[in-house]
Amino acid sequence: MPLASRLVRSLDQGYELDITLEDLDFRVYIALREADIDQVTSLVPPERFQQDGDVHVVAIHDTDDASEQIQDVLFNLNPGDAIVFLCTGEQAYKNTLAEFNQQS
Repeated sequence: MPLASRLVRSLDQGYELDITLEDLDFRVYIALREADIDQVTSLVPPERFQQDGDVHVVAIHDTDDASEQIQDVLFNLNPGDAIVFLCTGEQAYKNTLAEFNQQS
């Protein structure tokens, strides 16, 4: 799947990106954080939860195949959705950023 990404802003140990996938735009949050759902509210602005679309949350660990997990969630996106990737280790964080053509 051809994917383009653009940095929106840097976060505390993370990034907020706009991605375009097959002519559809999505918001992506990638952060080096523990796999805790409470982390999502510190990354995603409250108004995002009031917009159309779902917020998907994915934990990626150093031993996971980041590429496979990312492809799985991208395949299931609908217009207006956002994705939060909680990377629990430095390697998972680097691998996830690389999938979106970004560097830490």
